[in-house]
Amino acid sequence: MAINLKKGQTIDLSKDTYNLSKVTLGLGWDVRQKKKGFLGGLLGSNEPDFDLDAIAFMLDENGKVANLGQVANHRGRQVVLVNSDVIFFNNLRHPEGVAFHTGDNLTGDGDGDDEQIVVMLNQMPARYHRIIFMACIYQGTARSQHFGLVDNAYIRAVDANGKEMARFNLSNDPEYNLMRTVVFGEVYRRGDGWKFRALGNAHPSDSFGDILKDYVYQNT
Repeated sequence: MAINLKKGQTIDLSKDTYNLSKVTLGLGWDVRQKKKGFLGGLLGSNEPDFDLDAIAFMLDENGKVANLGQVANHRGRQVVLVNSDVIFFNNLRHPEGVAFHTGDNLTGDGDGDDEQIVVMLNQMPARYHRIIFMACIYQGTARSQHFGLVDNAYIRAVDANGKEMARFNLSNDPEYNLMRTVVFGEVYRRGDGWKFRALGNAHPSDSFGDILKDYVYQNT
């Protein structure tokens, strides 16, 4: 049975217990219930869906993203584009093939994971020491959307055999009101193995680029 983690809690991802050749970090959330009644029909029909984007930063021994790849303008901001150590909707596959994003879900409709990032921990080059996973609400500021309005958001870790190892649930906690990016959790090296830690660190920005600033070298 998977372990339901609390903020700050860690578990060992043991090679003896789990198949770490492919670990899926799945992100899920429920679409906000539309308003009911006559006014709800008038006002709710134009209410935009929540579009949560899953992002991963692959960090070196100094806790930094060493490879930012090519930089280009995307959605009005300067962001990493391709062949970088940041996995997201516009850089779906790591250049060495050890991590990939399964694709952008724009609404959160359907059961199960809405977005997934897959990492091959057994093949991960030694220079990567941590991988942090986050979700941003696309255009959250412009749409007046935030995690305080998202139901049943979670991140879970599943091994290559489909065994759920850990799950971290984000309830409608007041801590997440007006927060549009949440760093859900991380996997990190410990000795010759890996651990998973639930984080739940929230930020008001709806751009992961603002978070990335803390994880790049100053001369980058």
